[in-house]
Amino acid sequence: MTVTDTNAQRFSPLHQAHIDAGASFTDFAGWQMPVRYSSDLAEHHAVRTAAGLFDLSHMAEIRVSGPDAGAYLDYALAGQLSAITLLQAKYSLLLAENGGIIDDVVVYRTAESEFLVVANAGNRFAAVDALQQRAARFDVTVTDESDDTALIAVQGPAALAILAQTAGFGASADLRTLRYYRAVTGTFAGIDLPEVPVFIARTGYTGEDGFELYLPNANAAALWDALLAAGTDAGLVPAGLASRDTLRLEAGMPLYGHELTRNTFPAQAGLGRVVNLAKDTDFIGRAASEEGPSAEAPVLVGLISTGKRAGRADYRIFRSLDATEPEGIITSGALSPTLGYPIAMAYVPAPLARLGTEVYVDVRGTRIPATVTSLPFYKRQK
Repeated sequence: MTVTDTNAQRFSPLHQAHIDAGASFTDFAGWQMPVRYSSDLAEHHAVRTAAGLFDLSHMAEIRVSGPDAGAYLDYALAGQLSAITLLQAKYSLLLAENGGIIDDVVVYRTAESEFLVVANAGNRFAAVDALQQRAARFDVTVTDESDDTALIAVQGPAALAILAQTAGFGASADLRTLRYYRAVTGTFAGIDLPEVPVFIARTGYTGEDGFELYLPNANAAALWDALLAAGTDAGLVPAGLASRDTLRLEAGMPLYGHELTRNTFPAQAGLGRVVNLAKDTDFIGRAASEEGPSAEAPVLVGLISTGKRAGRADYRIFRSLDATEPEGIITSGALSPTLGYPIAMAYVPAPLARLGTEVYVDVRGTRIPATVTSLPFYKRQK
């Protein structure tokens, strides 16, 4: 099924479960999604210390199948997707002709001639349109499965143990040995519901270990309840978009619309390695990527500062206390719940991007010193 009305308000198949849990909602790319259930801090800390349960059903799932599927994705995306093995995942970029980023995606190889492309909710229609247009000269079928697919993520150090205790849930392989950016197949049988297939991935967007579970909409609420029942004693809590944002910020992961846009070259965002200029096939955006951004183009950096006043998106950055013109801008920022001090990602000119450089962030009229640092801000202990 494909929805073509980009203005229609959408609800997750788990919407009633969120209401029952007392969630507060926000509009996200036309979806009513839970922003929090209890508090942003409590949900953030739960993911770092135990586990959080996320509804990601607003994400877009696009199936690519056919004899030319691998060659087609090599042309449509910036990476060499034909080289990934069965049930391997790869992060890639959907570029425009001018080298800007239409979307960042995760691609799974689900069969020899079949792939699953997972795109951002806000870019669903742009991604589907671009992928379908690029399929014209290939023997492939591009199918938007977003409206039929629920996506639940369990993130945190207790995630593996919780899945092992979840009633009705099973994987085709031992999840303890599943490597990062790999997937396996599984099943789930809810009470009074038939057994359905579950696609189980281990990627994540929080900086913690975790799993993503793709399954039919009709079975999503039963799986959500089963996961909560299995995980409550281990500290599992439902978590909303607010905590997901501070978690991914600490992990230095870019967010489309903030760090990534159609006007951003991958190299500016530190994603130049994702663009495979060594592959011997043409791809959309190749010529512009080979030329690269201008020498004056700003680059993405991490910023840390002291105190409790954090820079936020769109706050301006100055070279000095008395500089009159801003030279950079924050794309994401927060007081880090894990680290206890302000962190931000920002675009600044190359001369200001050197590690250790001090800049000044205008926080509501006061210039706060900040130091350029490497990303990520936080790395979990393995």
